[in-house]
Amino acid sequence: MGIGLEKKPKRTLTRKHFLKGAGAAGVSLLGAAGCGSADHLHSRHPSRPAQGGPAMNVILVILDSLRKDHVGAYGADRIHTPNLDTIAGEGLRFTRAHPDAMPTIPARRAIHTGMRTFPIAPPAYGWKAIPEQQTTLAEILRGAGYSTFFVTDTYHQFRMNFGRGFDAYHKIRGQERDFYKDPSTISEEEMRRKYIILGSGRKARQYLANVQGRKSEEDWFAPRVFLGAMDLLEEARRKEPFFLVADCYDPHEPWDPPKKYVDLYDEGYEGKEPLNDNYGPDDYLTDRQLLRMRALYAGEITMADRWLGNFLQKAYDHNIMQNTLLIVISDHGHALGEHGYTGKPPYALWSELTDIVFFMRHPEGRRAGEASDYYASTHDVAPTILGMLDIEAPTPMDGQNLSILFDGRKPEPRDHFTSAYMNYVWASDERHVMFSRNDRAEPRLYDAQNDPRQERDLADDDPDTVERMFEEYVLKDAGGSLPA
Repeated sequence: MGIGLEKKPKRTLTRKHFLKGAGAAGVSLLGAAGCGSADHLHSRHPSRPAQGGPAMNVILVILDSLRKDHVGAYGADRIHTPNLDTIAGEGLRFTRAHPDAMPTIPARRAIHTGMRTFPIAPPAYGWKAIPEQQTTLAEILRGAGYSTFFVTDTYHQFRMNFGRGFDAYHKIRGQERDFYKDPSTISEEEMRRKYIILGSGRKARQYLANVQGRKSEEDWFAPRVFLGAMDLLEEARRKEPFFLVADCYDPHEPWDPPKKYVDLYDEGYEGKEPLNDNYGPDDYLTDRQLLRMRALYAGEITMADRWLGNFLQKAYDHNIMQNTLLIVISDHGHALGEHGYTGKPPYALWSELTDIVFFMRHPEGRRAGEASDYYASTHDVAPTILGMLDIEAPTPMDGQNLSILFDGRKPEPRDHFTSAYMNYVWASDERHVMFSRNDRAEPRLYDAQNDPRQERDLADDDPDTVERMFEEYVLKDAGGSLPA
């Protein structure tokens, strides 16, 4: 099938339309005007003292499965993300950001430790707790006198040790497969009448049981995460300096945002809802159902954006942002039929999975509205924060301190980048993108400059480039060999 992203809703979205559909409160980061310029930031929030001022706070926001090409600041002209766009306008935007490894847990291990999870080995393929010998960013900051706070609905972390180093760890239960409420309370017949159900339907039934009884928008997960972050902010501002992480599982599936968000992208749909998707070929969907799935995903993004804005507005209201480094990053993307696949199958490492959002906002507005083409990644987050705060890690980290970009300096050059997802590897440089199995089978090669949508596979025509990228990039970065 492979319907491309050009089949977006025909209606052009405007701020006026969104305010009518979603309500004015919290739509924009800096208020109802929603322009969000760096000049506005400077005039409203004067810079902190250059010498002798209070220690800088840090807010880190993680958004799961957020594609770069679905954010306005990266060129998405019909996806409504005013707050993310404002952050980009007030900060530094990375145009070539990719996860160290995928999916959820491998990416977060890198974020919290500054250490690469690539290469990843079976049977877990990086899907395991933070290694005990690796010190987490929260542990380092708490040791340096910071108060540390963590709120998340990314339930995979709950059974692992991702709360290490946090004074307060707020877990929001019920996402996806989280066994939170009794699934037998959901009628299977009614569920299958309303939704496109894949396989046994166990995943959908568990989720629907977890969320039954929601009464208002505040009961959805993205609002709950950022409302939880607001609650933690009340305590954090009394205990500065602080490090606060808001880790939001949206826009990860299941997709069921309130109707007003879906109507921004698709009105009049009367069929079964694609609540979840198949991690594989998209031939189980009609063209119309696939368009509906894209609308639901876009609606989840806009809802998460709105509540991120509410949270950051609260930080502005408390005069916190004038002395706070803000980093916003996603862990990976999500396929929506662009190459004939949906979900996050490890063999489908096209840009819709590998290209992520990464913004850094300096409290003094340095490099506001600028972009960097440096190969930035998840394992750069921890050393960047420590570098910004002038705190030394107890042991060297694999990532780069990107905060020096605020001072006009350059981090260690990267002429390429590598990543992995289960038993597949991915590499990119200025000219090409390549991915294949660990054993070199099933290679794909694309011209990154002239074929940005990665539609023409060059692997058969140019096996020498495939071999070179595998040998000089993948194997070299992996230490000489890959796990079998």
